Amino acid sequence: MARINLLPWRESLRKKRQRDFGVAIVVALTAVAAAAAGTHFFIDDMIQHQNKRNAFLNNEIAAMDRKIKSIQALEKTKAKLLARMDVIQQLQGSRPQVVHLFDEVVKTIPDGTHLNRLTQKGAEITLSGDAQSNARVSAYMRNIESSKWLDKPNLQVITNKNEKSEGLSNFSLVAQQVSPVKDSGNPGSGNVEKQAGQ
Repeated sequence: MARINLLPWRESLRKKRQRDFGVAIVVALTAVAAAAAGTHFFIDDMIQHQNKRNAFLNNEIAAMDRKIKSIQALEKTKAKLLARMDVIQQLQGSRPQVVHLFDEVVKTIPDGTHLNRLTQKGAEITLSGDAQSNARVSAYMRNIESSKWLDKPNLQVITNKNEKSEGLSNFSLVAQQVSPVKDSGNPGSGNVEKQAGQ
């Protein structure tokens, strides 16, 4: 005898399929939400990690800036010290020049001539005095030209009578102080003494 199913099977199958579809949608939505949450947390973790790296780099840059400033301050101090050392070396080198200058002034001045005033501005020396004749002034200039510590005499003024009307020639001349190349022997001797004795 044949069996006939008279129950509404199509209706139950439709409900089963709807239930399965709903479950699949819920599972899919849960998977998408989990993936979105995982991606969000991963990106947020990467952002935090990069922020930490940026903060570390900023701290290192600030430390390097402080070191650079301290190095610049040291460079300025070094430059000042070098400038002071240069000035000290120049002063040390010019100390003997004063002695040589006065020694040459004494050696180069001929008989019958005396100085009233000597002024120096840098390497330029102005010599003012009286001489018995213009020839004595010329001899004085030749002596200066032959000196190793004085050079380039230039006569500025010469008058034949001084204020006391003693017949002396008043003169004013300019010479340059020089530093000779170091060699053996005393500077300024030789020709100067010969001319001064003439």
